[in-house]
Amino acid sequence: MGVVKEYDAVVVGSGPNGLAAAITMQQQGLSVLLMEGKDTIGGGLRTAELTLPGFRHDVCSAIHPMAVASPFFDSLPLEQYGLRFIQPALAAAHPFDDGTAAFLSRSLQDTAIDLGVDKQAYLDLIGPLVRDWDKLVGGILAPFRFPDHPMLMARFGLKALQSARSIAHRFSTEKAKGLWAGMTAHSIQPLTNYTTAAIGMVLSAVGHVHGWPIPKGGSQSVADALSRYFIALGGKVETGHMLKSLADLPPTKVVLFDLTPRQLLDIAAEEFSWLYKWQLKNYRYGMGVFKVDWALSEQIPFTAAACREAGTVHIGNTFAEIERTEQLSSSGVHPEKPFVLLAQPSIFDAGRAPAGKHTAWAYCHVPNGSTKDMTQAIEDQVERFAPGFKDTILDKQVMNTVQVEAYNPNYVGGDINGGVIDVRQLYTRPALRISPYRTSAKAMYICSSSTPPGGGVHGMCGYYAAKQALADIFNLKSPKF
Repeated sequence: MGVVKEYDAVVVGSGPNGLAAAITMQQQGLSVLLMEGKDTIGGGLRTAELTLPGFRHDVCSAIHPMAVASPFFDSLPLEQYGLRFIQPALAAAHPFDDGTAAFLSRSLQDTAIDLGVDKQAYLDLIGPLVRDWDKLVGGILAPFRFPDHPMLMARFGLKALQSARSIAHRFSTEKAKGLWAGMTAHSIQPLTNYTTAAIGMVLSAVGHVHGWPIPKGGSQSVADALSRYFIALGGKVETGHMLKSLADLPPTKVVLFDLTPRQLLDIAAEEFSWLYKWQLKNYRYGMGVFKVDWALSEQIPFTAAACREAGTVHIGNTFAEIERTEQLSSSGVHPEKPFVLLAQPSIFDAGRAPAGKHTAWAYCHVPNGSTKDMTQAIEDQVERFAPGFKDTILDKQVMNTVQVEAYNPNYVGGDINGGVIDVRQLYTRPALRISPYRTSAKAMYICSSSTPPGGGVHGMCGYYAAKQALADIFNLKSPKF
């Protein structure tokens, strides 16, 4: 028998956080193995022909504002490894029943001016975060700690900790309130919850500072660039090895899991203290998603011009309508007119579809674990603001929450955020500990989106988990962001 190689570190799971953790460890000259259960790396960063030949769809994430906002990703030479981002003309658009639309553009002033009498209210809300973004991003995309700029962070926090509904009262028009609803609904929780304002503020500010770009060729290109860089540093990648128990690991000094609490318990529960096991068992998952991918004969014929120029379209009409549907979904009810998040990358990246054709995807929030087919409800919502849309559909693929979880076990019950990010789990995910990345077992860490700062393609959970492991196990420091 051959000699089994011993590694300094093994990272389980190759989503953006697993890749970030592996890179951070490998940058210190350690021997690192990245293990992936699927045949391809990426987690939520995969692109495939899901419908017809030549139509390339992002299986999960498609639009990447947090990737370009990430201090960790920004520190890496990913362009040298093939990553290119494309900026849509508009980051996002939000249509209304009267044929108009609000929009989020790179220009803070243009976005605010289009809101009419709510111009100043928008500038007062988002302007300070845009102005101070470079000083605040290191504290926003991080675990709880004393910030480098405490006064600026306090001013941000006073607004961010509020509910989306509370902040909506700052606006007087349905246009501004609707735009705000679409931004905050990315929180995947009722808009009456505390901290939902934080999601809307951050996504809006990032749109003005960095845009909401799409990766050329699809989201897989983000994972591929990260993987190429990791391998160039000397790292090793092993795919097609779904870890079932700790016995499946090669000898290693430390292991980092890009998994949520449920998978971590399945693999390593016997290693944990009773308190840590109890905390993980009581970790809360949020709403799931129902997703549709379309192959289209032409661009979606939205009535509002802004929607035809945006990479992302938020479909849900008014704040009141979106607030109601998100509350219903959170309460276990499937709304007839769900809030729909739609991405249309082929408008800006022609290589996603055959000449003259297009791709699009959309999802809505549904009760966790739902198996209800929401295809008609989603398509009716798109048709509502783009008459003739259904006539452009050549083919489609759908995924309910069970299928979403089967595709990626981290999406428990279809929850793509790795657990609800409400005030109770904002900084205490997955458990209340001095370091959220340490488990109760020596040399075992969790680095998934179930740790701060939570969901999104930014890699910061992986970076901070690796930073903790480097300090604990190897007495090494990594760069501070």
